[in-house]
Amino acid sequence: MLYAVLGSALAGYGVLVGGLYIFQRQLLYFPDSKRPELGNLRELGVREVTLTTGDGLALLAWYLPPSGTRTRPVIAYFHGNGGHIGYRAERLRWFAGTGYGMLMVEYRGFGGNMGIPTETGLLADGAAALDFLAADGIASGRLVIYGESLGSGVAVQLAANREVGGLILEAPFTSVAEVAQYHYSFIPASVLVRDRFDSRAKIGQVKAPILVLHGERDRVVPLRFGRALFDAAPEPKEFWTAREAGHENLARYGAFEAVADFLKRRVRCVERFCGRFGG
Repeated sequence: MLYAVLGSALAGYGVLVGGLYIFQRQLLYFPDSKRPELGNLRELGVREVTLTTGDGLALLAWYLPPSGTRTRPVIAYFHGNGGHIGYRAERLRWFAGTGYGMLMVEYRGFGGNMGIPTETGLLADGAAALDFLAADGIASGRLVIYGESLGSGVAVQLAANREVGGLILEAPFTSVAEVAQYHYSFIPASVLVRDRFDSRAKIGQVKAPILVLHGERDRVVPLRFGRALFDAAPEPKEFWTAREAGHENLARYGAFEAVADFLKRRVRCVERFCGRFGG
């Protein structure tokens, strides 16, 4: 009887682990497949653009060129694992008010784009975004990569492989594998994860100033993951936190003001391309 119970329990555990392995991407990516509408963002100068990936996808993105002298930084923004860029319209609106440029990148499988999200695919989408900005004349010294949650995994790998002016990470993790193990402690989750987004292994290669933003009440990616990634990062680097903030509400506690201050102090253009920031 005991052996039968143990056998049934092990069989059930095996089915659970197998199901989580097979459907892991459905647990990692939560796209809204509807195409977002610009609405009154057009009045701010935001326009729809198309990013062409190395594997032949045409991706929607929203682009706001910087105001004024075109010497201000431009932010390539990579959002988290849910929704689409329309859910981040207020973020674009806030940065538009500062005069900074912003390219809000939409991933494959999100926001009406074709394709299926994977780590390899999202990194290809990110490379297409940086290629678009380079073609638009944005010098590397003006380019700031911003990664929100899952997007931090994209942002770190891009910044590790490209010359950029700055890297901003909101609610970042060391790796998806480590966060998965935290949430699914009853299975060997870290071994089973395919899309690992191992930021800890890559961040040491970043040669730009880094700002990490994290909420102390974050239950999705607890603060210790952001702190561990920060500890692994090279100088110059800064850590900003809010005691009452969780995973998705850092802006309510002043995160964007911290970003603007960081950009003013840390990000400078390469003078022979675009003069000094703010000139």
